[in-house]
Amino acid sequence: MENSEIDVLRAAPVIRPAEPGDIDVLHQFILDLAAVEEFPGPVRAQPHHLAEALFGPRPRAEAVVATIDGQPAGFALFYSTYSTVLGQAGIHLDDLYVRPEHRGSGLGRALLGHLADLAVQRGCGRLEWWVLRTNEPALQFYRRLHARALDEIEVHRLDGDLLANLAAVQSA
Repeated sequence: MENSEIDVLRAAPVIRPAEPGDIDVLHQFILDLAAVEEFPGPVRAQPHHLAEALFGPRPRAEAVVATIDGQPAGFALFYSTYSTVLGQAGIHLDDLYVRPEHRGSGLGRALLGHLADLAVQRGCGRLEWWVLRTNEPALQFYRRLHARALDEIEVHRLDGDLLANLAAVQSA
């Protein structure tokens, strides 16, 4: 059987909202993604953090799981944003991951397409994400989708002691 015939036999992905029973798989996907991206630093998040963020009393994020033949093959984790300039909500994609054996199959595009559809259904003005400059395969993938890189924005962050120090000045 040739590769093209095998591809025809491959089941179509199912993309569904994450459920509490997916937490361990999602956490493993996050660990795998950090390893693939050569993320600079340890992954501190534990499964209970993810469970609280997705399914706690005040959910902070949402996730979808992509399965192929009933097996988890990828995921996307995202949250709502708001643009004062647009006067509209948006969706920020925090993580997108496809297992290596499913890359090039269209699954990443299907996950992004699912989020784009959610954004349109929810009346959002944008779908956006950040990508590490070192993640060249992801950068190439996003370029093929004609996603626009933003030169006009520079990402800044306060964390750890710097965050605590600024908070202490405010509460003093």
